[in-house]
Amino acid sequence: MNLDAVRSLPLRLAGWAFETPLPEEKKYVCLAVPHTSNWDGVLLLALAGSVGMKMSFMIKNDWLRGPMGTILRRFGAVGIERSRATNVVQAMIDELGRRDELALVIPPEGTRSRAEHWKSGFYHIALGAKVPVVPGYLDYRRKRAGMGEPIWLTGDVTADMTRIRAFYEAKAPVGRYPDQYGPIRLREEDAA
Repeated sequence: MNLDAVRSLPLRLAGWAFETPLPEEKKYVCLAVPHTSNWDGVLLLALAGSVGMKMSFMIKNDWLRGPMGTILRRFGAVGIERSRATNVVQAMIDELGRRDELALVIPPEGTRSRAEHWKSGFYHIALGAKVPVVPGYLDYRRKRAGMGEPIWLTGDVTADMTRIRAFYEAKAPVGRYPDQYGPIRLREEDAA
């Protein structure tokens, strides 16, 4: 019996499918776009599991204490300290440096509500760790998920974001709540 087929059965019954191959890279930052609902994370975990993708995501260290922590770590949670001023970007760069394989999934919008700018942490993590950004998507309209080709960042924020925008413009994924999906733009682009 194929375990991936069993895992994907509830998704297939609901009409969802993962439609692209997984990246060949062993380490990368994967963008989770759009992020308009709490269900996005649950759906993403299920879809990733259905194709054998071992993804990781950031979560407050507090969530990793006790029995729940064991369960969350199995699902890919990587703890971050948020109770005091710490450098989350550097912590994730270090985590990517420690591991042989890591698909760090980040919703760059940083919120489920409409945001006029993406958070730039994903950009600085990928650039600092010297790993590519892989654009990922959930499309509620078509009930499809997938990933694009890895994008190696150059440090030219505007040029790099133009490539990321082009991917999402071509895919045009629709979030669960489409009106909560804002523009694909970093504040750093406004400064440039």
